[in-house]
Amino acid sequence: MPSHALKRRTLLALCACVLVAQSMVAAINLLIPQLSSSSLHPSSSEILWTVDAYVIVFAGLLIPAGALGDRYGRKGALLSGLALFAAGAALSALARDPALLIAGRGVSGAGAALITPATMSILMHLAGPHGRARAMASWTLAIGLGGLAGNLGGGLAGQFLSWRALFAVMVPLAALLALAVAVTTPRTDRSPHSHLAPAGTLLLTAGLVTVLFGIIEGPEYGWSAPRILLAFAAGALLIALFTVQALRSRTPLFDPPVFAAPRLRAATLGMATGFFGLFALFYLNSQYLQGVKGYGPARTGVAIVPLIVGLALVPRLAARWAAHPRPVIGGGLALIGLGLLGVSTAGAGTPYAIYACWLLVISAGTGLCMPTLTLGVVTSLPPHQAGLGSGLGTAAREIGAALGVAVTGTVLASHGDLHTGMAPALRTVALLVLAATAAVVAGYGGSRKGAGQPAGPAPDGTGTGPARERGETPVR
Repeated sequence: MPSHALKRRTLLALCACVLVAQSMVAAINLLIPQLSSSSLHPSSSEILWTVDAYVIVFAGLLIPAGALGDRYGRKGALLSGLALFAAGAALSALARDPALLIAGRGVSGAGAALITPATMSILMHLAGPHGRARAMASWTLAIGLGGLAGNLGGGLAGQFLSWRALFAVMVPLAALLALAVAVTTPRTDRSPHSHLAPAGTLLLTAGLVTVLFGIIEGPEYGWSAPRILLAFAAGALLIALFTVQALRSRTPLFDPPVFAAPRLRAATLGMATGFFGLFALFYLNSQYLQGVKGYGPARTGVAIVPLIVGLALVPRLAARWAAHPRPVIGGGLALIGLGLLGVSTAGAGTPYAIYACWLLVISAGTGLCMPTLTLGVVTSLPPHQAGLGSGLGTAAREIGAALGVAVTGTVLASHGDLHTGMAPALRTVALLVLAATAAVVAGYGGSRKGAGQPAGPAPDGTGTGPARERGETPVR
């Protein structure tokens, strides 16, 4: 489609959808104190699942949800996702016991899994090859704004309203977004060459959910606990079975050999690395600002605003350099790592202005690398699988985020309290980010093509060469 097919009102509607879906990842964290003392009387385990149910379902369903949109219609998948998101929010708002609250969070997570890849896939199709870099910059900004909105909304609700009010407001908001999408967003062509592959979908989803369970619960139960080791073993087995099934199937969910392309592996690792660092910061940010600096929930939500400045300003600059992915991605991820090292020096006596400067460094790094990484993942798959590519990239982000929280929580727990554990936790994460940055940059060194160009075909013909771009199924 020509690039002018993407109208501003369509772009705004789609970005608003992904903003709202992303906001509910962060908002719940600032409501934990209020939930703990609420009439539901949740246990510590139930509080943990209230936070994690959204993320686990969201990340676990992203890849099949993207394929579902490619096969049966992306606009329909988006509208269905908004309906599920609203239904889950309503269930959470009306919950009379922790089980219903957790179930509502899971239903909303399933809706978000349909929303996120559908929005990106529609943007990719409407923007055309020349407008994709700018569209991805706007989409990435919406992700960042979602984190900000979640922190602000959660903080305001925690201080002035109730946790039920936050969930309740999501219902009419989702309805308004559905109306905006219905009016502004055209339908894109369905792909008869995309396949849901029920057996493969079930294996991959179960594998991802099991691995995520192990990552998220690891700090709580200990990494050597039998249930955690069993979760990782079961997850690895399920993903291995998915790979075998996909290699043997004539119509797989996606071909595992696409990961033979260094560019796709590097872009996926890069997205996971960036969110690994960001969510380590998110995990400690509210604890530091409230527990060490003495800020209230609302002030804490406002205090993270510097993280949005780089996300708002830098992506449009990065879009101009999309043809040179190595310095853009390497520089962005390095800034995230260096910014985390800077934040690790913060203590009770650190002026907020200095803390905010380090947040600006991290936000600039995120805004620099994320649009190019996102484009790198999506364009590594054939155009008819844009939704699947979006789901793959977003799944990498969510797994990276879960790992960031898990690693940070583990290091923090080993030091006893926030005062002694914050610095070593952030230094550990920062060093891991910088080490992964070197691997990502090396992976991008194998190709001279820009990030917006499809990768070449893999040796077995499963890449994104001419046959794949025409939507033809390779001969096995």
